[in-house]
Amino acid sequence: MSYANDMPEVVAQQVKSDVGLASALRSSTLRLSRQIRRQREDGHDLTANQLGVLGALGKHAAMTIGELAAHEQVKPPSMTRIVSNMEEAGLVVRRPHATDKRQIVVELTPAAHVLLLANRRRRDEWLQTKLKKLTPEERDILRKAAPVLERLAAT
Repeated sequence: MSYANDMPEVVAQQVKSDVGLASALRSSTLRLSRQIRRQREDGHDLTANQLGVLGALGKHAAMTIGELAAHEQVKPPSMTRIVSNMEEAGLVVRRPHATDKRQIVVELTPAAHVLLLANRRRRDEWLQTKLKKLTPEERDILRKAAPVLERLAAT
């Protein structure tokens, strides 16, 4: 039996403890995340930070630089540079804050919405192809795990 064939059994043994489970989840979610991130629309060389901003603004509509920085876990000056580059690329616009005239909010442009949807569609299609290779039982396990993983990601 080859080493690759032994891996599921080895991983099953490791995840019996919380420490092993944490290690296995960290490793597998990082690898999966990297693979998903590679599935992006051709012709756009956006950084991971820029893609994060697209996703955050796609979910929250408009955010201040400070809110974006906190959401993406970067310093506000770094977020200002990211937003400036995205603004130059025609992906975001800055507008006055509705209630606090000292602040501005950042919003996606129509071009960014198109790009965001195309990237999501491409990634979803890639992941659906991978999911089809799993057994029905494995897909059921993932259906049950998805809300749990979402809770883990939110905390």
